[in-house]
Amino acid sequence: MSITSDVDNTGKKVTINVEGPFGFNLVQEFRESYQDKQDFQFVIDFRKADYIDSAGLGMLLNMHKYLNQNDGQISITNCMPQIKKILLISRFDKKFTIS
Repeated sequence: MSITSDVDNTGKKVTINVEGPFGFNLVQEFRESYQDKQDFQFVIDFRKADYIDSAGLGMLLNMHKYLNQNDGQISITNCMPQIKKILLISRFDKKFTIS
């Protein structure tokens, strides 16, 4: 369980890679991956994530609020079916682009 991020300064894009369960134990690491990057585009890659809890959902909402980007500008990709189902039930598709 960890967070890694790939920053492309020329393209102003950050890809955040989540591995393992996405929950409260990753709050600090996740926050550090997007702090001070308000003018970047973000992709959150859940390829290696196998679980998301309410703390994980809260972290996504806090990120959206902190970055103050328009709805749909932050992308969440490569979700396992169980994570995608939770995101859709929670109506996160209204705030994020989910693929």
